[in-house]
Amino acid sequence: MAVPGSNPNELRAMHTHEAIAERIAGATQHSYLGDFVLGAVDGAVTTFAIVAGAAGAGLSSGVALVLGLANVLADGLSMAAGNYLKARADEQTIDRFRKMEERHIDEIPDGEREEIRQIFAGKGFDGAMLEKVVTVITRDRKQWVDTMLTEEWGLPLETPRPIYSATATMTSFVVAGMVPLAPLFFYLGSNARQSFLLASILTATTFFAIGVVRGRLTERNAWLAGAETLVIGGIAAAVAYAVGALLEGTFV
Repeated sequence: MAVPGSNPNELRAMHTHEAIAERIAGATQHSYLGDFVLGAVDGAVTTFAIVAGAAGAGLSSGVALVLGLANVLADGLSMAAGNYLKARADEQTIDRFRKMEERHIDEIPDGEREEIRQIFAGKGFDGAMLEKVVTVITRDRKQWVDTMLTEEWGLPLETPRPIYSATATMTSFVVAGMVPLAPLFFYLGSNARQSFLLASILTATTFFAIGVVRGRLTERNAWLAGAETLVIGGIAAAVAYAVGALLEGTFV
């Protein structure tokens, strides 16, 4: 995939006044595609690993289906909860530092102005221009605090909304996780190996599609990203199948 802006005409189009304003505004908005891709990859890999393990162990499709459904619901909720708590913790961290900086501005404004002065002096501003920058930034309390958060503490001003992050992860996990289980519904009561080939084909297609989306998201070669995800998912499935085959009949 070509890097955006590599074409001269595209490069000029990206640097019009309107395009720059739109790009800068969009940079502060969190994309939930990353959460969606993460959930989809985990859902497809872990659920297919269960199907592969059940097939390797010679278990029935019914048993594999029950185990797979339990995994989809339990692991999906677990991942969603983990993403929710992480996003919530990020929100609370930013809120804590924002309140701290606001208190510092109220109590020691001269010290906080000196911090702004040193931050921008480090960027090459000096003399009257530096003092003008300090005056402009410290004139607006929100801008002052925002600058301290990003420049002094390296914190983002926007974080994902916890409920959206959790929902994206849970939805993609369940949707992708149901793909390896779909063939099992048609082979209930039979050996899981009978539906394993169809489940493998469907899951491999899903792995590749997820990889393509991930490649486009990260601006990498979509085909290579698809192949990479397919290989990683295939290795996980092969290990699960091998373990199931080795332990066949041991516990059942």
